[in-house]
Amino acid sequence: MGRKPNDSESTSNTSLILLLVVLSSCALVYLFLSVFLTPSREYYIQLEPVLLEEDAVAGEENGACCRGIENMELWGNAVKWGSDFKFNSSEECCKACKAMCSGNDGPCLCDSWVFCGNREACGSKFGECWLKKQKDTLAPQRQDLGQKVSWTSGLIFGKGELFPDCAPHSVTYILELLTLRHCAGCQFYRAESRGLSWDSEGNHIKNAPLGPPFALIQGKLEPQGITFNKIPTEVCPIIRRGSVAWIGSGPEFFISLANHQEWKNAYTVFGSVLPEDMEIVEKIAQLPTTPDVWNNINVTVLKKPVPLSIQRIKKSNGDLNGM
Repeated sequence: MGRKPNDSESTSNTSLILLLVVLSSCALVYLFLSVFLTPSREYYIQLEPVLLEEDAVAGEENGACCRGIENMELWGNAVKWGSDFKFNSSEECCKACKAMCSGNDGPCLCDSWVFCGNREACGSKFGECWLKKQKDTLAPQRQDLGQKVSWTSGLIFGKGELFPDCAPHSVTYILELLTLRHCAGCQFYRAESRGLSWDSEGNHIKNAPLGPPFALIQGKLEPQGITFNKIPTEVCPIIRRGSVAWIGSGPEFFISLANHQEWKNAYTVFGSVLPEDMEIVEKIAQLPTTPDVWNNINVTVLKKPVPLSIQRIKKSNGDLNGM
């Protein structure tokens, strides 16, 4: 698909804001792209969770979307005490928390879990599964981190959010960006339409080439002055229309305008755009571009890269329009 060569990049006054939104009334987390395509109008792109089919994840079967981060212990108010609640695997612990956050309109009763799975290091605590409720899911309480920590921890969000249970390292990075309150240097710089290879629903047209163009918009989430640590490959669902995924280990990422079964499980997906908001992604893909060649791959890059910033907005009573 192509990774952008390292070089100096220009910016423009076009404003595109990557927003993580918390509905404080029901503790739901939403991811938005706020796009100023004209000076007087602002558009929002909402992201939703992806339900993974068993055959959509390479090398993963049951529990494919229930992962945490090893050697990390999250704090928080316990809703299930691990001393009386034990399992044989972190996946089972994760699923127990997810069962208390079913994605209905009500709040998640459990949004984080902590499991002790190293028999030697855990001793009598082996198998303990602590289900917890964070005061703030976007700023989880971290008790300890490092090789000396025998616990594995994970987050569970409600509907309409990032995928911490599928891509916990990716989501942790996004939450860390929130604490910086800036993302200078983050931007979209590549835009390619569906061309004649995919229909409006993202389905590949029989006998058509698989690109270029590759039907995507591509950018970078790496603030200037910050050392970026590569993100490990995580659960990898097949790229579908609306998928948001890293390229390699980041910080480059893309939003797909088409279904790319041919890419199989090559990219870590950590979000998905709602179908009704894909029109905005399509508009970005139609912005003026110029041809270029990256590592022998023909691409089209935006004449004016679109800057990104990451912000957090709190709203109440399910109001997605008020500040």
